Amino acid sequence: MKTYSTIGTGWIVSSFIEAVNKTEKAELVSVYSRTEEKAKQFAAEHDVQSWYTDIDEMLKEDTDFIYIASPNILHFEQMVKAIKQKKHVFCEKPMVLSETQWKDISRLAAEYDVFVLEGFRHLYTPNYQKLKESIPQIGPVRSAVLQYIQYSSRYDKYKEGFKPNVFTKEFAGGSLMDLGVYPLSMAIDLFGEPEGIQYFPVQLKNGVDGSGTLVLTYEDFVITILCSKIAQGLIPSEIHGEAGTLTVDHIAPISRITYYDRKAKQNHEWAEEQHEMDMIYEAEEFIRMITENDVESYEKSMERSRLVVKWLDRVRGESN
Repeated sequence: MKTYSTIGTGWIVSSFIEAVNKTEKAELVSVYSRTEEKAKQFAAEHDVQSWYTDIDEMLKEDTDFIYIASPNILHFEQMVKAIKQKKHVFCEKPMVLSETQWKDISRLAAEYDVFVLEGFRHLYTPNYQKLKESIPQIGPVRSAVLQYIQYSSRYDKYKEGFKPNVFTKEFAGGSLMDLGVYPLSMAIDLFGEPEGIQYFPVQLKNGVDGSGTLVLTYEDFVITILCSKIAQGLIPSEIHGEAGTLTVDHIAPISRITYYDRKAKQNHEWAEEQHEMDMIYEAEEFIRMITENDVESYEKSMERSRLVVKWLDRVRGESN
């Protein structure tokens, strides 16, 4: 059984711990927080004896991997520290903020012989794999509309005058980095690198994008991505082909996949039963990858992360 430590104390960390527990393939041995109070409390909640407020001290422990779910701006520095201690790293999205940072991480990971994985949980579920396998059946793709529009409770805090990390430039927050990265990574994983990209942000008074529209251009089709943390979306996402249309109820997780056959004018439901806690699948894949030393899968996931951050970095620079 593998052993691991966590950086961060938010709900996403608790969800990851629960998901890993269900796999029965790794054991949590220590946690880190910047404050002693939170570190102690989080350790107690998850029945862990060791807690730290010093990352360097935690990384001296004999563990297999580190799970990072700190504010976006801290990911790169913390990943570098972990890699240099020869720890595999599972980092929540966005793993890095620029292609330059990606290159540094990739180089260090090779130098210290470890794997790093970006937490795109939606890309490892059975229903996503079913969606991916179904694309050829809809004929030549002509367009797609992918949406992740989810009102954030932290937006209320922002409107009250507080500065939540996800709504500040200092912590690389905003709708695109927090939610838009889900459909963007899906588009790149399904269709490859786009030929061009444009982002039309709806900026809040502090300059952070509360919502926005991302347009990806390919040789024969266009993908429109809608993302928002200041409204609530109700419509599904669609991929339109000449022979039919695929509709998914949500980007992460996918619970329903409906195929509309244009000629037969019939709907077919293709989704499968899967764990409600979809983080199980990415946790299992990461543990399998490092256990089997699966270099091919690692390189494939890293290349996808490179392409995602390449285009994120470009549109963020243009919109600032």
